Amino acid sequence: MNRKYVDFGLPLLVLLIATAIIGATGADLKLSALFFRPEGWAVGDRPFWHFLYLLNRTPVFAMAVAGLALALYGRVNPAWRQWRRQGVFLVILALLGPGLLVNSVFKEYWGRPRPREVVEFGGKKQFLQPWQMGTPHNGRSFPSGHSAAAFYLAAPYFPLRRRRPRLALAWLTGGLAFGVLMSFARITQGGHFLSDTLWAWGMVHLTAASLYYLMKLDRESPGRPGADRQPSCST
Repeated sequence: MNRKYVDFGLPLLVLLIATAIIGATGADLKLSALFFRPEGWAVGDRPFWHFLYLLNRTPVFAMAVAGLALALYGRVNPAWRQWRRQGVFLVILALLGPGLLVNSVFKEYWGRPRPREVVEFGGKKQFLQPWQMGTPHNGRSFPSGHSAAAFYLAAPYFPLRRRRPRLALAWLTGGLAFGVLMSFARITQGGHFLSDTLWAWGMVHLTAASLYYLMKLDRESPGRPGADRQPSCST
């Protein structure tokens, strides 16, 4: 199967079909209704889910710093030189994906009210489907910033998959699992709808895939760090 289809076509298909199903079945409201009580969102207030909320964008900052350290280390250690761009990839993705696209553009200007803000759950705003644009700066539900930050943990999958496929798969699995966990927390807290978390994953994934090809990381030879270039020694 064509690699670019897997990276772009398949995720887009999943996003469109899942969004259509959510809209047709009313899954956004139905799922959120499972956790709403007249006195508030009690499930989301439990310690574990509240801890995830407080964790917020810490994973993004931690991995971006690790990527920066990798890029700098690659400049001083020839055996790790080929990993500099992978480190830069992590930094740029953090800025463009969870940073610019999710939080600065869509959350600020799409204007979709959060579950706790709509009339169905005691709020004053009208419920909007994910494809309906509301009033900019008057609703920050779409997409979920917390979920985007959590799904970002799957980012090493792209720069690792040619050199270390098993490790890449482990990062992908762990990042997706953590993203789903964070998404569940935000839904139970009345902070986001199901479709908000779905598109948080989609935006981060598609940004990562685009950056992967723009930086030509798909053309690098497989192997461990320093496999293609070892420091010389004299006898």
